[in-house]
Amino acid sequence: MFVCRPLNQEHRTDSFTCGKEELDSWLRRSALHARANNTAATFVWCEEGSTEVAAYYSFTSMTLEREELAMAMASMHKIPAVLLARLALHTRYQGQGLGPVLLVDAFERALVGNEVFAVRFFVVDAMDEDAHTFYEKHGFRGIPGSMRLYREMSDIAKTLA
Repeated sequence: MFVCRPLNQEHRTDSFTCGKEELDSWLRRSALHARANNTAATFVWCEEGSTEVAAYYSFTSMTLEREELAMAMASMHKIPAVLLARLALHTRYQGQGLGPVLLVDAFERALVGNEVFAVRFFVVDAMDEDAHTFYEKHGFRGIPGSMRLYREMSDIAKTLA
């Protein structure tokens, strides 16, 4: 059983490895600093009673330009969005079907935040083709010419209802 909490200095990140060094090192070196500077909020999964990080995801705010989306999707020039900046699962837990569960956890947290700070889209920047395929399988639509994908927050709310 995992418990999800905001990352703090008590969490053990030193042994976290997801197979992508960029994600591992960001958690260890930058996540707390980003939170202190209000540039990203990181949430970690730990097994109950443990402080060792088993998975994490980070959010930041952003805007999408209307030109990035189909014209029917946007009536404003700049559209508020939440960016799932990082999502990573320790290699020890990979292959157990937990990636989609972690993504749903991020969806739920974003929906709670959306009640206070309204955004229209949930956006991800896939690191590679595998990540791109993962997000497409979970209802995201790609923005042509990029590795960026998005889902409408209203669509996520309906999916989780």
